[in-house]
Amino acid sequence: MASYVDDAIQHQQDGHSLAFATLRQADDRVVGCTRYCRAEYWAWPADNPHRRHDGTPDAVEVGYTWLSVSAQRTGVNVEAKRLMLAHAFEVWAVHRVSLDTDERNQQSRRAIEALGARFEGVIRVERIGADGTVRDSARYSIISDEWPAVRQHLDARLTR
Repeated sequence: MASYVDDAIQHQQDGHSLAFATLRQADDRVVGCTRYCRAEYWAWPADNPHRRHDGTPDAVEVGYTWLSVSAQRTGVNVEAKRLMLAHAFEVWAVHRVSLDTDERNQQSRRAIEALGARFEGVIRVERIGADGTVRDSARYSIISDEWPAVRQHLDARLTR
């Protein structure tokens, strides 16, 4: 765990990610972590109205998520992702949020799909897996046009 936290801090200091602890409000305990990572800053022509001048990304990935067993299937991840997606789409005005997971991780894939993200495909031999092997990544995304419906879906899940 110390190595994971050190890595998250280093990536944040290097400007490659922004990590968040996931807190369970009922007992104020850290039960997980998730990050913004792989931010994309597109090279818009100088006269393009979509060109950003505020340093915000055009697209971002949400990933490196883990939850303690006691927090899984409790809604805490839905709430964390709802907050992160709202910030990405409503504050940064990104065009896309990607969510990638190891193709073999069926539990993570189901959780991503339950958020309302769309499956885009498998990127073969894409990065190092958590187990130290080379993994294929299942890629999902939510685009800005889909965000209002996804937000409504997540709000309904959190209300239940």
